[in-house]
Amino acid sequence: MLFKSRSFYKPSLIFPLWQTFKFLLLKVAFLKAAADILAFMSPQIMKSMITASENHTSSRGSGYGYAIALFFVVLSQTLLHQLYQRNNMLTAVKVKTAVVGLIYKKALTLANSSRQRYTTGEMVNLMSADAQQLMELIVNINLLWSAPFQIIMAVIFLWKELGPSVLAGVAVLLLIIPLNALIAAKVKTLQKSQMKYSDQRVKLLSEMLHGIKILKLYAWEPSYQRKVMRIREREVDVLKSSGYLKTYSMLTLTCIPFMVTLATFGVYFYLDKEHVLTAAKVFTSISLFNILRLPLFDLPSVISAVAQTKVSLSRLEDFLFAEDLNSEDVDTNYSGNHAVELTAASFCWEKNGLPVLKNLSVSIPEGSLVAVVGQVGSGKSSFLSSLLGEMEKLEGTVHRRGSVAYIAQQAWIQNGSLQENILFGTDLNRSYYELVLESCALLPDLEQLPNGDQTEIGERGVNISGGQKQRVSLARAVYSNADLYLLDDPLSAVDVHVGKHLFEKLIGPSGLLKSKTRVLVTHNLTLLPHADLIIVMEEGKISEMGSYQELISKRAKFVELIQVFSVENRSEKTTPNKVSSSNEECQLGRNLQQRELLKPRHSSEQWKVLRNNKEKVATGGMKMSVVLKYLQAFDWRWMWLTVAAYLGQNALAIGQNLWLSTWTAETAKISDFTEWQKSRNYKLGIYGLLGFLQGLLVCCSAYVLTQGSLAASRTLHHQLLDNVLHLPLQHFETNPVGQIINRFTKDLFIVDIRFHYYLRSWLNCTLDVIGTILVITFSLPLFIVVVIPLGYLYFIIQRYYIASSRQIRRLAGASHSPVISHFTETILGGSTIRAFGHQERFIRKNNDVVYENLVYFYNNVISNRCLSVRLEFLGNLMVFFAALFVVLAGNTVSSSTVGLSISYALNIIQSLNFWVRKACEIETNAVSIERVCEYANMDKEEPWITSKRPPVGWPDRGIIEFVNYKAQYRKDHGLALNDISFQTRNKEKVGIVGRTGAGKSTLTNCLFRVLEGCGGKIIIDGIDISTIGLHDLRGNLNIIPQDPILFSGTLQSNLDPLGKHSDHELWEALELCDLKSFVQSLPKKLLHEISEGGENLSVGQRQLVCLARVLLRKKKVLVLDEATASVDMETDNLVQSTIKREFYNCTILTIAHRLHTVMDSERVLVLDAGKILEYDTPHNLLQRKGAFSEMVAEAGITR
Repeated sequence: MLFKSRSFYKPSLIFPLWQTFKFLLLKVAFLKAAADILAFMSPQIMKSMITASENHTSSRGSGYGYAIALFFVVLSQTLLHQLYQRNNMLTAVKVKTAVVGLIYKKALTLANSSRQRYTTGEMVNLMSADAQQLMELIVNINLLWSAPFQIIMAVIFLWKELGPSVLAGVAVLLLIIPLNALIAAKVKTLQKSQMKYSDQRVKLLSEMLHGIKILKLYAWEPSYQRKVMRIREREVDVLKSSGYLKTYSMLTLTCIPFMVTLATFGVYFYLDKEHVLTAAKVFTSISLFNILRLPLFDLPSVISAVAQTKVSLSRLEDFLFAEDLNSEDVDTNYSGNHAVELTAASFCWEKNGLPVLKNLSVSIPEGSLVAVVGQVGSGKSSFLSSLLGEMEKLEGTVHRRGSVAYIAQQAWIQNGSLQENILFGTDLNRSYYELVLESCALLPDLEQLPNGDQTEIGERGVNISGGQKQRVSLARAVYSNADLYLLDDPLSAVDVHVGKHLFEKLIGPSGLLKSKTRVLVTHNLTLLPHADLIIVMEEGKISEMGSYQELISKRAKFVELIQVFSVENRSEKTTPNKVSSSNEECQLGRNLQQRELLKPRHSSEQWKVLRNNKEKVATGGMKMSVVLKYLQAFDWRWMWLTVAAYLGQNALAIGQNLWLSTWTAETAKISDFTEWQKSRNYKLGIYGLLGFLQGLLVCCSAYVLTQGSLAASRTLHHQLLDNVLHLPLQHFETNPVGQIINRFTKDLFIVDIRFHYYLRSWLNCTLDVIGTILVITFSLPLFIVVVIPLGYLYFIIQRYYIASSRQIRRLAGASHSPVISHFTETILGGSTIRAFGHQERFIRKNNDVVYENLVYFYNNVISNRCLSVRLEFLGNLMVFFAALFVVLAGNTVSSSTVGLSISYALNIIQSLNFWVRKACEIETNAVSIERVCEYANMDKEEPWITSKRPPVGWPDRGIIEFVNYKAQYRKDHGLALNDISFQTRNKEKVGIVGRTGAGKSTLTNCLFRVLEGCGGKIIIDGIDISTIGLHDLRGNLNIIPQDPILFSGTLQSNLDPLGKHSDHELWEALELCDLKSFVQSLPKKLLHEISEGGENLSVGQRQLVCLARVLLRKKKVLVLDEATASVDMETDNLVQSTIKREFYNCTILTIAHRLHTVMDSERVLVLDAGKILEYDTPHNLLQRKGAFSEMVAEAGITR
């Protein structure tokens, strides 16, 4: 009901939260009220003791009674307050969990237009930062009524002491609170700005980490590092403004009691010249003012928190109110004769956007194989998305029957075991499972993996090849045993012979899915004769439709596609009657067993690394080095100035109370008050001067603290970013990105906002506690007998508590990463999850990872309460002994000493508790500093730039020589490349082929020094590449990688992130890639906004943009890593001819699945298990009848 009436009003999140949690919130409010009332009983008992001491009227028995009563009152207040705190924290975390669940569910239903608005980084921020902000408001929400209630109670009791003069103090409060409200409004504005910059930073970082391979291969890290730092500087500027505003809050906290006291006493004297200050009045008033201090500080803080949370609430409401996918666009309860039926259907990606698919009418019979073909950008993938309900339907009808299995063009793989990826939440049927593995050609993989199908696959499948990802994705779809299979070009990422095997065993007329309805988007036109129906897409419309023979006979657009394909393949067979004969099938089976996917030992090693990719949790005590690192970043100059300022302000605070004590002691001794009255203005002036100096030092300490904390934030962020970007690529392939993002969000938030606050509070409390003990001991020397054992007990309790709390906090921090990782994974695989209908299962999984995080949170809350009860009990004992020693001292101590001792003793309960808590907060939050700094100690890749620089224009010939080169992924494992030796000629075109896992990609990794060698060397144009910096190497080589990765931003920034090229050069590159007309048709042309991951371009278009990038980087060595796997034959032809024409004077290394792309290479390098099998011209290799000849025969290519 909450999100129905979109047109009338924007619904609020507060109302449903109140309806859900109101009874818990009311229970918490009742406990808070009871604890607050008890807090005002202590000053009244103290007043009775001082009065008795002044008048010398009470017996020792009544004195003991007062001491015991005081003890039981403070003890009861402790128990009630801790019960309130426990229930309060648990209620707040329930609210946060509910909101996290809402965000997760919403992310699964977002329409495409909403996905354009909310990037992955922004949604992660909603779940981590905004939900946390809401939780913190719930923690403090009772202060909205409790603070005014305590202020009113304090004013009533003060009226009893000082009469109408208390109104002067109230006037000071009324003057200060509106100023706090103004500052809260300003803080709200600043927080909006800070969140905006934080979102931008996290979004950019998330994209950088997901596309880290591109950044490293192109040596773009410094450019993107500067982009992040520019955003961070703006964020730090906002933090600076916020820090200066907090100076006022600190001044308020420290000086309001003094200002109120000064105003009240001043007016008290002014109203009646006969008024004198007695110990009972002064110390009762001071105790009440001390009680007043906390609500006065809390009220502006909670007003500020409300203001800040309003920003977060607004962001959450906007997100939860964003446009959803319309489940009614596709009728899934269809009972007609067809599996799929579209009638005059038009679709667009965004509401009110231009139609992408127009007037589609097609009926797909059950059990048929439908092929969808067309050029890049013609709407093939969009056609599948329309069947899934992922697009906005403008008109027409879409009917679909039965369950669906979907394979996206870019395979989505979960972080889990290979078996978990295939089962996808269903039960294991062993015989069918093994049949699926065999059909998807995965059995040879399992034989090579250390744990078989229980081996962990990394996040997004980073540690397996594109072909393996696609086959795992296929296996997942096949195992689901669905009625309708939507296959978005799954054969493009696999080798030709594997593609044939998959078609034969799985997709084709005699495959495992022969009785299912299959809609196959493909660029491989050899498969079309086997399709029951062929749909030809052109500019978002179905240009032709029919069987293969029907379309051939029409001699229209389809025949043009076939002709392009035939020219491209020259002699590759276009219309085979059968995919392969039974003999060929047997041969293929043998080859698959012997060679296909036989991964050398380095691959097994990669998997082993992955098994341990869970976040490590530090153990043991906080290392002093961690705090030292923070203080170094803080700057020692600011640190010593902060300590000096706090020492000064605490000394002045003690001086104020001692001054009042001396003043009231004089009052008790003087019989003629005329002289006392003459000096009172002077004494009140001294009291005011001490307060003014204290306020001055508070402002100084706040300023230096802000400067130091900003220096620390800036330095630690820069170090973290620098360390992360210097990590080797393998680290990112074996560790979830969520772990690193967690450092830049949650841990950096602690560094920016929290840690310096905890240090300041701890320092203040330490000085406060020392001052309190000194004052009481000075007044009652016997008190030292109690302080020593109680101090020892304090020390024992806090050490015991801190050890457990610190580890619980670490575990909680580590258990938060899976929440973020699972959420990020869900966002990336949203369309696949919806297609399979597994939303509920993923929601349950999210609940599980959140629950695990909550287990640690609950233990943290309980350990906090456990500590507080024990510490406050020891504090209560201190109060009791202070009162007891006052009674035992009898008439030997003055009433002012009684007042000073007991008021300080009452104050120490909170101070000691606060002190130990802040010491613990420093230890537990130092975990965040530890986590931010831990990347500094990890193995880094080699330096980017060294003293030895290659000459300008290197390489100028492009001669690459491998000399006895060896490489391994880890020292304790086998060689990934074993004794590789070969040399290219000047401007030579070399094809590199081999089965999956033969070492083709490893060779590329070694050339770019992504993987460092363990023997031999690589020489390019006379320079050993191991002797120069990585950026000097990578910046002078060129590569089109297998995965076309784009970053959000303009098309221009994607083509030329370093800003080195003119618009004219960019247009030239686009024209060469056949993208010029497409870009000119865009409203903003080169400034067209690319969405996150390039999602608003087809995969083929993304690959062409990557080609344009390479054309702009005019280097003498070019590596093509499966560069045309995602494009149709016509585009492939275009890309190949462009590369031949534009890079005619370059050395080109081509790694290809489609063997025809290397048939016209000057030489071909055949790899197997990390060794060179053959290296010669294609003609000679075919004559030799070796491994290459065998592979060509399997692919059906003849020369």
